[in-house]
Amino acid sequence: MKTAVITGSTRGLGFEMAKLFRQNGWNLVINGVNPQRLEKAVLELRDLPGGGAVEGFAGSVESGEDLQALADFAAEKFRVIDIWINNAGVNQPMKAIWELSEEEIDAVLNIDLRGAILGSRIAAIQMERQPEGGYIYNIEGYGSNDAMMLGLNLYGTSKRAVTHFTQAFAKELEERGSKVKAGRLSPGIMITDFTVKALGGKESIALPEKTKKVYNILGDYPDVVAAHLVRNMLTNTKNNAKIEWLTGGKAAWRFMTAGFNKRDFFAEQK
Repeated sequence: MKTAVITGSTRGLGFEMAKLFRQNGWNLVINGVNPQRLEKAVLELRDLPGGGAVEGFAGSVESGEDLQALADFAAEKFRVIDIWINNAGVNQPMKAIWELSEEEIDAVLNIDLRGAILGSRIAAIQMERQPEGGYIYNIEGYGSNDAMMLGLNLYGTSKRAVTHFTQAFAKELEERGSKVKAGRLSPGIMITDFTVKALGGKESIALPEKTKKVYNILGDYPDVVAAHLVRNMLTNTKNNAKIEWLTGGKAAWRFMTAGFNKRDFFAEQK
């Protein structure tokens, strides 16, 4: 039976992906910084049909010690880690870069970028010990394709760096003849608390109306996105794979048909 480890998976996309791995009979180790939310998520996952076991491990991706302990815990429980997903992330407050505090800058970079790098390193070391290696996936986001806007400079910078890091990491693995493979998950625009909350829920984000219009056209709920990502992860055999939900063609079609497919994800906030 195979095992998946997903950081930041007590809610949002991480939790929806966990549900699908569970339904496909995988063992799961989910992770989060809030012990109460983690326990609730574990119990909910265990109630779903599926053949694997579900465990939770509390810890922050800002800490290399926590990430190492997460990997050790998963390996001790299930012997191998087949897929490791560096999913944990936070949004930035919608401010210009000079309006952000040093603490806010550290939080975004430490979680969104440094956490993915440390998680990839630790997972690769563990997977190298395994007979069949494993797959490591990092999450792309706004900025990965060089998009820019006021209030997303820092977040976009971290995600552009994650894209470069993951491509270079995959190349390193290939050149070393590693059994481990790395790839990117590109979920597009998802409608979750992440959209309107910065720094893990510590601060609300007042989205401009023009941004809401774009999100209403291009956005999707995380369960829809997770179904596509997990289905493709389960069948992927390639190194440096990019599993993308909101492709250029899909985005163009959404804009072309926006007049006929009215959606308002933000209606409850009005």
